[in-house]
Amino acid sequence: MSADLQLLRFDSSRGIPNHPSLPVVLRHGVLEIVGDPERCEELFASHGWGGSWRDGVFPFHHFHSNAHEVLGFVAGEATVLLGGPGGEPVTIVAGDVVVLPAGTGHKRESASEDLLVVGAYPAGQENFDLRRGDEDELDEVRRNVASVPLPALDPSGGDTGPLVRAWSLAG
Repeated sequence: MSADLQLLRFDSSRGIPNHPSLPVVLRHGVLEIVGDPERCEELFASHGWGGSWRDGVFPFHHFHSNAHEVLGFVAGEATVLLGGPGGEPVTIVAGDVVVLPAGTGHKRESASEDLLVVGAYPAGQENFDLRRGDEDELDEVRRNVASVPLPALDPSGGDTGPLVRAWSLAG
């Protein structure tokens, strides 16, 4: 199955640092396990991404300063604003995978009633923080973001997925 690949970059935006060098990796149509959250969790876990959860995307700007995050869209669709206020709205549908580097703002703008997302984190990053863009914390979160290690494998493609190559070239 061929997947469309997008690499998206964002500058800091009102307390949300975004990542200074790593792009968001958005792959359309990569999950062949639409409608099966358990298989999505197993896929991510098989590539070293754990701490998984099932839900949607919060309807407020937020980011994780100490962890990268993968979002596997298992059902439904959503428009997610990436990059914080003034960022880019992206429509994401079942079968898509989004990998957010640490510091990347994201917020659900709208969603279908059947939206189901599986999230996960690289090994050792499962105890992620939840930040909302407090300007007073910006120096701290930038230090945190800079110290988050790159994952060993792409969460949906393993060693043949585009993430590791895209991030090693960027970082």
